[in-house]
Amino acid sequence: MTSTVFVNGNYVPKQEATISVFDRGFIFGDGVYEVVPVIAGKLVDKAYFIERLARSLGELEIEWPCSREDVLEIMNELIMRNALIEGMVYLQITRGIADRDFAFPADITSSIVAFTSELTLIDNPAASTGIPVMTTQDLRWKRRDIKSVNLLGQVLAKQNAVTRGGKEGWMIEDGVITEGVSSSAYIVKDQVIITRPLTNEILPGIRRRTLLELCEKEGITLQQRLFTLDEALAADEAFISSATTIVLPVVSIDGNRISTGEPGPITQKLRALYLARLKAEAGETQ
Repeated sequence: MTSTVFVNGNYVPKQEATISVFDRGFIFGDGVYEVVPVIAGKLVDKAYFIERLARSLGELEIEWPCSREDVLEIMNELIMRNALIEGMVYLQITRGIADRDFAFPADITSSIVAFTSELTLIDNPAASTGIPVMTTQDLRWKRRDIKSVNLLGQVLAKQNAVTRGGKEGWMIEDGVITEGVSSSAYIVKDQVIITRPLTNEILPGIRRRTLLELCEKEGITLQQRLFTLDEALAADEAFISSATTIVLPVVSIDGNRISTGEPGPITQKLRALYLARLKAEAGETQ
């Protein structure tokens, strides 16, 4: 079955999904995006994604192309048209189409595109085996808190990690871990979870936000502070979180085994708690 893509008001076959060469997202990377998980045919983590999308658009002074309710309706329609049961919806909003000029053009209409991808979120085999991570230099700009389509720094970092055998990269700047290339980064030491505090230097991850809530609810100690590569290598556990991985254990960094080299109990507990929360939101029976 040919998948359906949404492009500026129209649902079209994937092969016909095109944008203008004058779209500022194409020319300047002048836009933002979101990735929203789908479980049991339902969008999950909806409220937090809409909130973060609104913030990113506001920081870049990009107008909403439609209402927030319409955005959700578009995504739900794509799920239905593509018969998506489990995976994600990708949504991108750019400043729009105009002649090439660095300054914001006047009287421009924002562009919006969205598509779905089928992914294994719940029964991801990597949840049982863990993943290897490679460290890489953080080459990104200074407003990483905006979920911008400017991803060349992450592309270079991910390729560097993959070329060396990693499934994910952890970026390093000024001697400390910033975050994963496409995920948030955590370590566990003496039953305490450690993750970097929110600033403009990292993305405010939705999974990160929910994990902090789960830790508070479950009485799991969590510290928001900087941590070094040496601390990560000496950790009892390490893990990542993102829209498409939920929570995944990290079992090695730069080829060095983390503790026993097996997924740790706190990581496994957090993944189970998170999946239960998402299934409940999707209305799936446990």
